[in-house]
Amino acid sequence: MRILEPRGVIVVVECEHMCMTMRGVRKPGAKTLTSAVRGQLRDSATRAEAMSLIMAR
Repeated sequence: MRILEPRGVIVVVECEHMCMTMRGVRKPGAKTLTSAVRGQLRDSATRAEAMSLIMAR
């Protein structure tokens, strides 16, 4: 953030648990979603708007 100096950053990672798909319970599509938020995106209204745009993909 120091080089680009953005007002805010949000990172969203969606992953599929291969251990749940390939072995054990054999449940395909077991996913997890993780996010990290910095700067102005910590404001709940701004974060909600950004997340709705990201999740609409």
